[in-house]
Amino acid sequence: MLQHDYKKFYQLDVWQEGFELMKEIYEISSKYPDEEKFALISQSRRSANSVIANTAEAHGRYHFKDKIRIYYIVRGEIEETQSHLWVAYSQKYIKKEKWLGLEKRYEKVKIRVNNQINGWHNQDKKKK
Repeated sequence: MLQHDYKKFYQLDVWQEGFELMKEIYEISSKYPDEEKFALISQSRRSANSVIANTAEAHGRYHFKDKIRIYYIVRGEIEETQSHLWVAYSQKYIKKEKWLGLEKRYEKVKIRVNNQINGWHNQDKKKK
């Protein structure tokens, strides 16, 4: 990769979309009932934050296999966040339209993550 092609982690599409989604998770979870403070609020925020934190970590790794391993974690954190959103929706903490919109956007991020994993797999195979 040429130096002028290099991007910082916060310039990556996956990180940027994950960051926007994380901000929304913080916003909507702030309206959950107080009894969810140490449960659903904390867990939702943690998993949403882990999406971008692990994306940044993978960006800093040198070997394709390391990047791929961490991106599998990113994919798991997306799934966990989606699960928390299902719970929030089932408890009527968020409206159906909001839940569906967030679900769709997380699915798009997951597709990007999968594409990145596949790209690194292909690059790793070419090295051998």
